[in-house]
Amino acid sequence: MSATQLDQLKQFTTVVADTGDFESMKAYKPQDATTNPSLILQAAAKPEYKHLVDKAVAEHKGSELTGDALVESIIDRILILFGLEILKIVPGRVSTEVDARLSFDTEGTLAKAHQLIAAYEKEGISKDRILIKIASTWEGIKAAEVLEKEGIHCNLTLLFSFAQAVACAEAGVQLISPFVGRILDWYKASTGQTYEGDEDPGVISVKQIYTYYKKFGYKTEVMGASFRNTGEITSLAGCDLLTISPGLLAELAASTEPLERRLSPEASASAELEKVTFDEKAFRFALNEDAMATEKTAHGIRAFSADIVKLEKLVQGLL
Repeated sequence: MSATQLDQLKQFTTVVADTGDFESMKAYKPQDATTNPSLILQAAAKPEYKHLVDKAVAEHKGSELTGDALVESIIDRILILFGLEILKIVPGRVSTEVDARLSFDTEGTLAKAHQLIAAYEKEGISKDRILIKIASTWEGIKAAEVLEKEGIHCNLTLLFSFAQAVACAEAGVQLISPFVGRILDWYKASTGQTYEGDEDPGVISVKQIYTYYKKFGYKTEVMGASFRNTGEITSLAGCDLLTISPGLLAELAASTEPLERRLSPEASASAELEKVTFDEKAFRFALNEDAMATEKTAHGIRAFSADIVKLEKLVQGLL
């Protein structure tokens, strides 16, 4: 029997489950898992995960906290409880996201990251198994730079541009999540064209970032994210990591088409690229010049912020 595309992919790329659904993780056996407020919100609304939400609320009975502080503490606890369940399933790391409303607040991001790591350590989980997920704003990247020096590893998310990727590498960030599918969405909407395989603008973006990192010896891991179809995934075979939704994991597991490696450090070494650097002014200007990256980063922060608010309303309803 031929190996499935999922098994073939796992030979040279670390597969990560892009879901808050534990059953999917058990089925596809990813190395790591990543969550965000939207995924937690979807999972929390399902009857099989309600006990985790109820547990977080019950643990706060008799708490001295009130109002917004109480709700915030319960939501942090929900994130940790989901993370703990995920870590029972995956052998590697779980990404836990900082509140997207802190995306332009370096100090606030640092404080929240320290709280999350302390909460995991209280449960006996080493910080090596946690990635703190932060939006790829200038302020987020600066917070990640500090955290990495403290030995707290970060996953910089909502990443759409080369400037964001370079700034993350120079900050010594552990891992970045360039959003392949959302880049494609923007180009399809703005040009009316369809793109497939190697012509896909999201695929092109991740290939450029991967090649640049490998050529210049950056240790930052590249994890392609937010895929719209399996063609995007197979075009990026060989990328350090790919975080894939359960639906697309199922498609890969159902196919036995041959899969070839498309990205490698060896091929990247001979690429003709010049090294660049971005201080804050150059970073902000480069991001502003990239309409897609500006719009998609802003939209992503708004969407994650809105889902945190929905999660807050869910908790308030239970209180």
